[in-house]
Amino acid sequence: MSNLPIQTLSPDFSVAPQLQADDMQALADAGFKSVILNRPDGEGGPDQPLSADVLQAAQAAGLQARYQPVNGAAITMADVAQFAQLLAELPSPVLAFCRSGARCTKLYQAAQDAAPHQSQG
Repeated sequence: MSNLPIQTLSPDFSVAPQLQADDMQALADAGFKSVILNRPDGEGGPDQPLSADVLQAAQAAGLQARYQPVNGAAITMADVAQFAQLLAELPSPVLAFCRSGARCTKLYQAAQDAAPHQSQG
């Protein structure tokens, strides 16, 4: 898929709705270094690709990949802390995806809000 529905939130971070294993090479080709999957397996029924298949394809494409299933209706501070840790560990730019991209956006914004603010100086 060459026309991925990617929304850039910062120079180092973007989000997307549900992606397929076949999309991972296109992400690597687009310059992404890492992928975070935030959609729990089975949430979308049998048509949703399994995280294991997507992770395997991401790694085959040369991407760092992590699976962090998060319930979009009940994001916890532990979810935010784990997401922030992944952002700190993974090479950027990072792309995170879920069903629509909204859950990843909320996680990112909450992680940014929780981070110590750098003073400009």
